[in-house]
Amino acid sequence: MVQPKPGTVWFVGAGPGDPDLITVKGRGLIERAGAILFAGSLVSEAATRWAPADCVIVDSKDMTLEDMSAWLITQAARCETVVRLQTGDPGLYGALIELVQPLDAAGVPVQVVPGVSSAMASAAAAVESLTLPEVTQTVILTRMEGRTPMPDGESLQELAAHHSTLCIFLSITLMGQVTAALRAAGWSPDAPVVVVHKASWPGEEKIVRGTVATIQALCREAKLVSQSMIIASPTLGARHWTTLAKSKLYDASFTHRFRQASVPASQLTLDTP
Repeated sequence: MVQPKPGTVWFVGAGPGDPDLITVKGRGLIERAGAILFAGSLVSEAATRWAPADCVIVDSKDMTLEDMSAWLITQAARCETVVRLQTGDPGLYGALIELVQPLDAAGVPVQVVPGVSSAMASAAAAVESLTLPEVTQTVILTRMEGRTPMPDGESLQELAAHHSTLCIFLSITLMGQVTAALRAAGWSPDAPVVVVHKASWPGEEKIVRGTVATIQALCREAKLVSQSMIIASPTLGARHWTTLAKSKLYDASFTHRFRQASVPASQLTLDTP
C-alpha cells in the first residue's frame, strides 16, 4: 500500500508583534492551514485570527523541542499545510534548524517564509535609520553572552570596536554588561542608545532613549525586563542633525542607468545648511 505524501511544514515569520506586519504570503498560509503551532510566549495569538474554523491551533510555550517536532510530524501526516509561527524572522535567534532536522529525517517537506525582524521594527518605531552615508554602512545583529556562549571573536566588545550599528537581541537583563562592553570598545559615555520594548505591539510598545552612561538606569525605571531591542549606533538622532551626507543615488549630479545627471557636481554640496 502506497503511503500518502505528508503535507508541508511552513516556518512562517510572524514579525515583531503587530499581526498586520506578517507578510501577505504568511497570512495566506495561515488562512489555509490545517494546523498551526505558534510560539505563544513571543507571538501574539492575534496572528492566528485568519485561520480556518477547523484549524488545530496549539501554543508551543510549554513544549520541548522534541514535543514540537513530534507534533509537526503528526500534523503533516493529516494536513496539507502545517504552519510553525515564529516571532520575527525564523532565521534569527529561532530554533529553525533544530526543528527542521527531525522533519527532514521523517521525510516531511519544509518551507520558510521570512518575517520582519524586531531589529527593523524597532528602528522603524523610533524613526531611525540603521545606516547613513559616510557614518556607517554596516549593521551587526548580535546578543550579549548569557547561558548561550558566544563563539570566539564575537564578544560584544570585539564587535562594538567597529563602531557601526549594533542591534543587540536578548540582552535587556544584561544592560550593565552591554554598556560596559561599549565603553571598553571606546564608545563615548554620551553615545546615543535607544531601547524599544515590544516594537509594534499595539498598546504595549515602549521607546526609551538615552546614552551609554544613562540607558541602564532609564530601562530600570521603565521596568523593561524582556522583549526589548537595544540599538547602539552612530546614526541615532540623525533626524535632528543640521548637516547630513546625502545618498549619491538621488543626487542631481549623479548619473546612473535610470537617470542622467542634471546638475554639475561643482554646483552641489553634500551638506545641507
